[in-house]
Amino acid sequence: MREFQVAYVPIGVPTFHLESAQKAFDDSIAMLTSVSDAVVYPKEMLLSIDLLDEFLDGIHPDLVILQNVTFANAAYASEVLKRFACPILLWTLREPVIDGGRLRLNSLTGAYSAANAIKAFHKEPLNYIFGAPDEKKVIDKTKATIRAAKMKYEMQHLKMAAVGHTPQGFGFGRALDLEMLQNFGVTLESIEARELIDVAKAFSDEEIEEYLADASSKMCGLDATPENNRKDFARLYKAYKEYVVNNKIGALASRCWPDFFTAFGTPVCAALAMLNDLGVPASCEADTYGALSMFLGMKLTDMPTFFGDPVSMDEGENTITFWHCGTAACSLAHKDTGAKVDVHCNRKIGPTLDFGCKPCDRVTIFRIGKETSGKFRFFIASGEALDKPKQFNGTSVVVKTDASAEQVVYESVEAGWEPHFVVAYGDIAAELEILANMLNMEVQKY
Repeated sequence: MREFQVAYVPIGVPTFHLESAQKAFDDSIAMLTSVSDAVVYPKEMLLSIDLLDEFLDGIHPDLVILQNVTFANAAYASEVLKRFACPILLWTLREPVIDGGRLRLNSLTGAYSAANAIKAFHKEPLNYIFGAPDEKKVIDKTKATIRAAKMKYEMQHLKMAAVGHTPQGFGFGRALDLEMLQNFGVTLESIEARELIDVAKAFSDEEIEEYLADASSKMCGLDATPENNRKDFARLYKAYKEYVVNNKIGALASRCWPDFFTAFGTPVCAALAMLNDLGVPASCEADTYGALSMFLGMKLTDMPTFFGDPVSMDEGENTITFWHCGTAACSLAHKDTGAKVDVHCNRKIGPTLDFGCKPCDRVTIFRIGKETSGKFRFFIASGEALDKPKQFNGTSVVVKTDASAEQVVYESVEAGWEPHFVVAYGDIAAELEILANMLNMEVQKY
């Protein structure tokens, strides 16, 4: 696939103060190339439609940063819009001097002309920033926008898998292939859980040795699991990993109960945990939108995310506890305990993961969900993962939210949000909100 590309498009006319414009142009290139190696830019300011067209002929952008280096009428923006349907960040430069004399750039008026044209072409909210290239807010917004555009690009090249169907009453996580493709650009394929179970059953003890050794090096107490369950887990791990590698799967949502207890005799939880540690987001209960949420969180933080249910709230501590049966990546375990292994909290069969997650100064609670009308929306909340032991059998993380935890719980319940959320280890709220705007999806943010 072709590489991700960000195009800096500095438009203007030669009748303004070109010395000031040239400095802004040079400073803008320096800033943009310092925050991303995907930026392409012209060798000179695009001060005519002919120069603009010549530059546009040679690019294939996934994000356009359209800057009025001076005033330019809407014809300039229209040239960009009729060629490319990608997201746009509209950037207005601050006037370099206000001294009662000449208007140097008139960038802001140009932004109004460009914005008027952009809104005629684009349904999504306008993505806009005002300021000089060395201002922190400009740098931060530009970084976040580039990262959001990269996520949109990566979703368009993502192949996901749904392993089995959602259990009865968990239909909120079920996805249609065309719906995923239309709304996110994601390719979704489906396979029955029994197919992977059958593959796993066929592996010999010798074939699973390296998988058992790999898991044993990351988990604490796996050797205490009954031998048949330990080996059957390794069979599942090999079956899932080979399926993911052979089919170029970037994220996966797997059915878990009751099949893996009743038809196989060993839970799939720990196999999914191993995938999460390998950089393949894997949700349980066949929650496809949960897996997609995990994929975004993992890509934006470069580490696995926690996937689970909100199960407890402490108003005095202003915390929400997220928990699940035991699919958390081993690398998320608190350093004092490591990735401990135990039995499933309900079925009493192992191995499943059983630990409290490590603390983190900044985390983001996130979910791609649906309104009752069927429209997609993003849930985003920021907070801190506290240094807490496991709260219940399984894996858990306690998040102190920036907003009122009570408000977050009440309003998310009343708004009908799905019961699975992702806790991403990092502050990625800005990127997620910009991405939602690029996808023309509503945001509920705290």
